[in-house]
Amino acid sequence: MLHAVSRSRKLLLALLSLLTVGLVMPLIGAAPAVAAPPYSGYVMGYFTESPNQSGDSYALHLAVSQDGLNWTPLNQNNAVVTPTAGTQGLRDPYILRKQDDRFVVLATDLKGRVFTENNQYIHVWDSTDLTAFSNYRRVRLHTMNTHSWAPQAFWVPSRNQYAVIYSANNGTRDVVMVNYTTDFVNMGSAQVFFDPGFNVLDADVLVDGGNFYLSYKNMDNGNLYVARSTTGAPNSFTTLTSGLKQGGAIEAPILVKSNTTNTFWLWGDSFAPSNPVFYAWQTTNPGGNSWSTLNQRSFTAPINAKHATISPITSAEYTRLLDRWGAPQWNRLKSYNFPDRYVRHASNVARIDPFPMDPTADQQWRIVPGLADSAGVSFESVNFPGRYLRHSNYELRLAQNDNTSTFRADATFYRTAGLADSAWASFRSYNFPDRYIRHSGYVLRIDVLSSSSAQTARQDATFQVTR
Repeated sequence: MLHAVSRSRKLLLALLSLLTVGLVMPLIGAAPAVAAPPYSGYVMGYFTESPNQSGDSYALHLAVSQDGLNWTPLNQNNAVVTPTAGTQGLRDPYILRKQDDRFVVLATDLKGRVFTENNQYIHVWDSTDLTAFSNYRRVRLHTMNTHSWAPQAFWVPSRNQYAVIYSANNGTRDVVMVNYTTDFVNMGSAQVFFDPGFNVLDADVLVDGGNFYLSYKNMDNGNLYVARSTTGAPNSFTTLTSGLKQGGAIEAPILVKSNTTNTFWLWGDSFAPSNPVFYAWQTTNPGGNSWSTLNQRSFTAPINAKHATISPITSAEYTRLLDRWGAPQWNRLKSYNFPDRYVRHASNVARIDPFPMDPTADQQWRIVPGLADSAGVSFESVNFPGRYLRHSNYELRLAQNDNTSTFRADATFYRTAGLADSAWASFRSYNFPDRYIRHSGYVLRIDVLSSSSAQTARQDATFQVTR
């Protein structure tokens, strides 16, 4: 009996052991599930143009942001990679995070401001984290006698493929075309993706849960629109908005979702090649028709940026981008009550002028320790090193530092909390401590201001230190 019990116990233990191994072994052999890291920042890709073309750069530029609204251009706002084939220039870059958590960069193969040339190809790069770029190639999208503008891509789970969409003319009108690919090398055949019956341009798709939101420009009336599909399939989109527009002309919509709130932004930039100005709206319901205009006080785009792309990034990726490319060694000063204007020098007069402006460097300043007191600051010109903003007869001018005590005192200011908004900045004169830098008739001067000064005067004396 004891032997039988012992044998039964051994058998039971053996069975339990086998069951345990059977349960555990698959867990040991399976790859652990890794949660996607949270996104805490954003990267923007763009090319640049300026009014007199001196700031034109048909190559990929990058900027980063922590809040998705205020941007720090990288590499001194210089290009990080330039095409070497085709036209040897790019427009309309697009950055996509692929399913393997690496990036692919797409761009229009076009250099300059002439849009009559047809091109069946686009530029493509691969990148692990946008600190380097590899496998540069041009891929062919179609055989039509038309262009391939503003390529963009998104993942379609039902197809297990990426959709690459772009603007082209199908022989009837301007539509959005699509090719499906798994590797951005073999692009598949082209087909119509979005044709609402009128000319459209610059499509952008944001995938949010089970919704595919498509923004586009209606070329017949010049407005931007948002449409939605629950499948992302060709010709499955229904337009939701009644049309959005700011400025004289607008194009290149970008849909972005906030990393931290249920806020969606719609960006667009000026159609005029010589006027690289961004506009923006926001909503908490992209499926509705309730976009509110963002004041330009709320955001700052990189200098001369055109037709951008915005993608969320992790904290580690944000840090690597800054470490690799570097933040600018200069700042700009944005006016609080005229947020489309920045402090610049013109014929040595300090003033606020509308952006954009040429030369670009007229609005760039090195904010250095105060010449008379290192606890203060002085503003050195980027394009005229050794020249600083100083007051003379209470007006601010750009002047060569003669290293006298009077010059050093006139060129030194104390940064304080903004008189109109404490999140911004105001600048109090070192040697006339009851006076602050302000604009009057768009010209900068130092005036007596106090807490009882008129609201307009306090706004005139408030600036955002940005890049």
